[in-house]
Amino acid sequence: MADVRARLVTRVRGMLSEALGATRTRLATAEADLAAGRDRLARTRKAAAAVPARVGAARDRRLAEIDARHTARLAELARRAAAAAQREAPGAASAPWDRWRATPAGRSEPPGALRVGTVRLDGAEPVPALVPLLDAGHAHLAGRDRDGLAAVVPALLLRSVGRADPGAVRLYGYDPEHLGGGLAGFAPLGTAGLLTFVGPGGLGRLLDDLVEQIRRINATVLAGEYGSLRELAAATGRRPEPWRVAVLLGGDELSRHERGQLDRVVRTGAACGVHLVVRGIELPGDPTVTRITVEPDDARVAGLPVVLDAPPPPALVTETCRTVASRVAAGPPPTPFTDLLPPPDEYWREDSAHGLSAPIGEGPHGRQVLLTLGDYPPHALIGGPSGTGKTNLIFAWIGALAARYSPAELEFYLLDFKEGVSFARFAQGRRDPSWLPHMRLVGINVNTDREFGLALLRFLAEELRRRADAAKKHEVTKLAELRAVDPDGHWPRIVAVVDEFQALLAGRDVVAREAADLLEDLARRGRSQGIHLVLASQDVRGIEALWGRPALVAQFTLRIALPKALRILAERNDAAQSLPRHHAVVNAESGLAEGNEVARIPSASDWETWSELQHRLWRMRPQDAAPARLFDGDAIPKLADAPDFRALTAPEQGVPRSPVALLGEIIDVQSRSAALRLPRAPGRNLAVLGTRVDEACAVLDAAARSLARQYRPGTARFSIACLDPDADPAARALYEDLEGDASWYDEETVPELMAEAGDGLGAPGAARTPHFLLLYAVDAAAAALAGKAGTRTGLEQLRRILHDGPERRTHVLAWWRGVARMRVDLGGAGARTDQIGAWVALDVQGGELGSSLYPGSGGPDWYPRPWRGLYFDRAVHRTGQVIIPYGPSR
Repeated sequence: MADVRARLVTRVRGMLSEALGATRTRLATAEADLAAGRDRLARTRKAAAAVPARVGAARDRRLAEIDARHTARLAELARRAAAAAQREAPGAASAPWDRWRATPAGRSEPPGALRVGTVRLDGAEPVPALVPLLDAGHAHLAGRDRDGLAAVVPALLLRSVGRADPGAVRLYGYDPEHLGGGLAGFAPLGTAGLLTFVGPGGLGRLLDDLVEQIRRINATVLAGEYGSLRELAAATGRRPEPWRVAVLLGGDELSRHERGQLDRVVRTGAACGVHLVVRGIELPGDPTVTRITVEPDDARVAGLPVVLDAPPPPALVTETCRTVASRVAAGPPPTPFTDLLPPPDEYWREDSAHGLSAPIGEGPHGRQVLLTLGDYPPHALIGGPSGTGKTNLIFAWIGALAARYSPAELEFYLLDFKEGVSFARFAQGRRDPSWLPHMRLVGINVNTDREFGLALLRFLAEELRRRADAAKKHEVTKLAELRAVDPDGHWPRIVAVVDEFQALLAGRDVVAREAADLLEDLARRGRSQGIHLVLASQDVRGIEALWGRPALVAQFTLRIALPKALRILAERNDAAQSLPRHHAVVNAESGLAEGNEVARIPSASDWETWSELQHRLWRMRPQDAAPARLFDGDAIPKLADAPDFRALTAPEQGVPRSPVALLGEIIDVQSRSAALRLPRAPGRNLAVLGTRVDEACAVLDAAARSLARQYRPGTARFSIACLDPDADPAARALYEDLEGDASWYDEETVPELMAEAGDGLGAPGAARTPHFLLLYAVDAAAAALAGKAGTRTGLEQLRRILHDGPERRTHVLAWWRGVARMRVDLGGAGARTDQIGAWVALDVQGGELGSSLYPGSGGPDWYPRPWRGLYFDRAVHRTGQVIIPYGPSR
């Protein structure tokens, strides 16, 4: 029992000991955990104490970053806003007043918004505060700061005027309280019709007029094709209507009608360029209305706070308005020449079978005004005083036609009777090798050469006859029908332009009579064969020259009157008297008022403008195209350049049976030479008559050189006798150039020449070698020839040579310094002149030539002028032929 108890005690003690050990272990562990927990608590408290400082620092750093990005973003937005404002309101629309000047927008460029002040942004440059007005909307001003409001109105108006072309903004002022005093600086615009003040009680009429303008623009200008004038300008590059800005500065309560009209303007005006700047009158709520409120310490534009600009300086307003008014008074500038041209890929696409049609300018509503030549109207008459743009109009018309019709469809013949070379650009020049491919003839400086105008009319008459014969052959009557049945023929329409045509009809001589007859025939019959006349004059006398021929005038149904032109339009049609510069009245109804169309003519006369078109068309020319014939009345032609001279050649064997002496250039269309044939026939001699040494020498020189070109060396003789010291240099030069074929004689040896040539006529074989006697001032040898020369006197030998020589290939080409002297040498006043078969009269009046040298009585209608001669060949001519002697060969 005791053992059991002892074992139990021992066991209990062991268990208690184990429990105590375990308890102590757990206690130690708990104490360790407590210590660790306390340590963690201390660390946690320490860490927790450090968090606010770290978070605050991070927060401050983050806030600083956000602030920096905000500031940069704000600066960038301000920069972009300023750039956008500069794009939207360039130049005069936003420039500060100290640097302000008018900068009109392009015709297709929108005028943009207008600056009234600036928007202040913290940390950024101020941004312009803009008000959309022209082509955009209306401005409504309200507030108690009257000075601030008074500054906004002139700023908007001046910037509007500065952003538009002169005259493109028209102002209407309604200021019943100050009677227009608030717009006094703009008063100079009134002289040009750009500012209209409406008195008290006139608001209703003003609103009615604005509504009517809106209706008209919608009906006739936009016409359903465009939604607004801005859209039209962007699409076409043209703005046919001005902006109309009505400034309404208070007044009485509006009537019901006035309120209705005002609402209509607000709703529909912006699309038609009609705008309102209103103060003291309430405007309806509309997206097009910009509200500007100005209080003593606060100004807002569309609710955005702004700092208003100072008003524009009064001197700047007045000076700008005066400048605009003066430019408007001078007339609007011409539109670009390119407005008349089709796109380059459409050049030469038109067909002229039924007529020619091309624009000449822009009409009042922006639509092009067309000029047509065909069966109706067939011909045109252009008139206007000097300086009104007649030449420019002709150039513009030619360019518009030449770009549309190819040279196969259209040919031009130009003639300018006034002094000048403006038409010369159409022909090939020394500096510019290009020419207008359509041009066949250009005549300049022909004011003294009426015969050239007559030659052109004769040429056209011959062309008319050729076309009429072809039409008769094919049994048709009109050009379109002829071209249809003869597609391989060359039947372009012909436009002949004669500037200052009255010179051709001046006087009562044969030239004027024949020219008038030819003009009448061409005008009457040319329409059906595609030959069209365009006559132009700056002198009313030129137009009056036509009125005596009503049948002729009636054919010119197309009338073009430039500013201040007289007698072009019908008697009671005075539309041309009020035309501004660069404009013309186009009338296809013989000048009757109901046919008036006003066109704004582009600038086409300066070379830079024209050059690009001509060079483009020149590069498009057909391979076989030849330059136009250029006739310059002030130029002296050269023998070496004459086509007839270059065509002369010597036969390989023998001598020519009928050699040709070229004497000068004929005043005609084809640039032909006056040719004297010298066959073996009586009278085949030449007399040059007059005292002009240079011209007489030129005629003999050209004759000799052209004859020499037809003979091989040694097959012809040239005997040169010079009896005038002034002619010696020219005669010597000819002698030296003819080399071995020429012999030289002077006053002492000329009798020997007469004896040798005269006695040789009867000798055996006298006709085998052609012999040409070139006698310079032969009348000066009268004394020497009066003496004995063998059995005959020298004069008797000369008469024998003249009479018998041509049949034996001996021809005399002699210069006499007067008709009377020649008659003396031929045997006296009653002597026959048959042996002189041809003559060239220089400074000899037509009456001196008499009936013995010229058929009929009284002599030819010949009035001498420098470097011109009258050539007559009995065997060929019925009337004399005016020629231009060829210039010196050296």
